[in-house]
Amino acid sequence: MAVLTVMPMIRDPKLALEWLQSAAIRGAISLPLVMGVGPSLNTARSLGEWFATSRINRKRFPRALANLREAFPDASEDRLRELAIAAYSHLFQLGLEICYAPRLITEEGWPRHLVIENVEHGITPMLSKEPCILITGHCGNWELIGYAIAMLGFPMWAVYRPLDLRPLDAWLRQTRQRRGLTLVSKFGAMRTLPAALERKVPIGLAADQSGGDRGLFAPFFGRLTSTYKSIGLLAMQTRSRVVCGMARRLPVDVDSSAQGSDARLHGAARTIGPVSMRYRVDLGDVFGPEDWESQPDPLFYITARYRRAIEAMVRNAPEQYLWMHRIWRARPAHERQNKPFPPALKDKLLTLPWMTQADVDTVVERSNRDARDLLAGKAP
Repeated sequence: MAVLTVMPMIRDPKLALEWLQSAAIRGAISLPLVMGVGPSLNTARSLGEWFATSRINRKRFPRALANLREAFPDASEDRLRELAIAAYSHLFQLGLEICYAPRLITEEGWPRHLVIENVEHGITPMLSKEPCILITGHCGNWELIGYAIAMLGFPMWAVYRPLDLRPLDAWLRQTRQRRGLTLVSKFGAMRTLPAALERKVPIGLAADQSGGDRGLFAPFFGRLTSTYKSIGLLAMQTRSRVVCGMARRLPVDVDSSAQGSDARLHGAARTIGPVSMRYRVDLGDVFGPEDWESQPDPLFYITARYRRAIEAMVRNAPEQYLWMHRIWRARPAHERQNKPFPPALKDKLLTLPWMTQADVDTVVERSNRDARDLLAGKAP
């Protein structure tokens, strides 16, 4: 009825059509809300498993396998296939959880769905009113990180891509705002975020998106990966503390304390049996100006360090990452121009405290192979 009362007031035919489409979508998602969270998520998982290997998805599934093979060269093909299918199941469940979040992640209900432990090292900077940039990747449920911080009493801003349907986008922003989570469009965000940080409002970003061929290239699973420069520049401009973390899905029938990349990769914590909307907030690396200001290239250091933190998140839950995207599509100039690996870049890699000579050699070798593949016309 709300839609019918608003529709006659809309003179823009395009907006009127968007209202109708949005109403249809919100009507469609009402069914899983009626079914209940458990049955709905199990259905979504089954649909994801079917879609992963269906003919409809015959291009992206091989890409997911190739990306997993690149990240975990020692894993068996059976395990890589299992992880790729699980990633699609996770993605389908995420779609439903976006609808459920406003109902379930409330002041009374959030403890049933979010496990928050050992986060003092990330919360302390916010308590001391330091400007904080919260970094996560497209692993686990990145939206719930913002919910978790807001539920702990820290209203925050989160950068997102607006939905194409304006009424549906308005609904999304309004429901999140009621829980203390303000969504900020990624388009033009870097012009508005410094002011928020100056007011000590925490901001959250999913920082593993490609920065294109002109991005800053840092190691990710031993391979140069394009990353936006703007996040590091924002941290430097506002002298913000960088807090890296994720919300990791907890299966209901497996020991949720299983940790470590080997355990997660080889199946010790596989998501089997029934599922539920339960996540554990894991905070990883936390660093600030005192760490990067002494570095020869602070921007490179910040970018490489949070990329390393995101890699750790993915290793801890490889079945919850979006492997179907073209992670390594953008390539640095020296590869595209078939030039030798730049000595200056090699020197910068060696200045990173966590990089060994063997690690740098791996990055150089993989970059040389990418350059040969580009020369042969093979798409990354």
